[in-house]
Amino acid sequence: MQINLISDTVTKPTAAMLDAMMSAEVGDDVFKADPSVNALEEKVAKLFGMDSALFFPSGTMANQTAIKIHTNPGDQLICDKYAHVYNYEGGGVSFNSGVSCKLVDGHRGMMKAEQVQAAINPPDFYHSPLTSLVCIENTTNKGGGACWDFEELKAIRKVCDKHELGYHLDGARLWNALVAKNEDPRAYGRLFDTISICLSKGLGCPVGSVLVGKKEYMDKALRIRKVLGGGMRQAGYLAAAGIYALDHHVDRLKEDHLRAQELGTQLQKSPIVKQVEPIETNIIIFELDEAKCSTERFLEELEKKGIQIIGMGQGKLRMVTHMDYTAEMHDHTLQILASLGEL
Repeated sequence: MQINLISDTVTKPTAAMLDAMMSAEVGDDVFKADPSVNALEEKVAKLFGMDSALFFPSGTMANQTAIKIHTNPGDQLICDKYAHVYNYEGGGVSFNSGVSCKLVDGHRGMMKAEQVQAAINPPDFYHSPLTSLVCIENTTNKGGGACWDFEELKAIRKVCDKHELGYHLDGARLWNALVAKNEDPRAYGRLFDTISICLSKGLGCPVGSVLVGKKEYMDKALRIRKVLGGGMRQAGYLAAAGIYALDHHVDRLKEDHLRAQELGTQLQKSPIVKQVEPIETNIIIFELDEAKCSTERFLEELEKKGIQIIGMGQGKLRMVTHMDYTAEMHDHTLQILASLGEL
């Protein structure tokens, strides 16, 4: 049995999703003439109560487009030191937009409003970059799938309004946060200027993210997507997967969260595990007691038993549950983790 817990991006379309994709009505989306893409964009915009949406081939491109919308070359954005836009988007902030990042030392990838306030450069001090944007990530990847306190997000919105800053949400795993905290996506739509929403993680689509936002920003997004090479033709086959996922795969995220909790509980019992970070959604981050078992040996032993996970550096390891991780796989993994305590 091969079990891949490297990421929730490893999923493959279900048979029903493939049927929906193959029966999709399509057109040329570069001319905005693909009915399935248009339907997906309208559906997501309505879910979040926002003006419009735009389908993208990747979450990184959606984030990079949002950053370019809100900034000018030489500007600076504020984000947590764990933020995906800083750590995992290939330096695109500087390459695509000519923008630098002011990093905040938050908790598990989450900043406080006071920290954001303190990070803003004085707008009349021309020696420093002009602060123009605040980027949030929910849930936080490097923070172990942590969910933001919505009241804190509202407090940061007030800071943005006071200083006339853009407010972007990298919602790569926002669906997980919405399910875990029983939150309304429309509340996020009222709060943020732009939101990128991934379909190819917990929802199980093969490709795709959606950028949703206020009309004044989204009018710019189409041109920027074109510049970045994100214009697709008969993309409706992919959009149909997104529509199917939104209709059938959101509520089941609770299963991923439950299995992540159970994996964390088993790891905490192990004498070779030093620490397991708090688990709120589908990501488990933990550290080994290197005096008892090295990271290399642990990964090798799991690999021998058909289980793949990922090392994040600095002694941290990560598992991510997802819709292709079945109950049978879960029981097997729990047994293997229990046996590895004897290394």
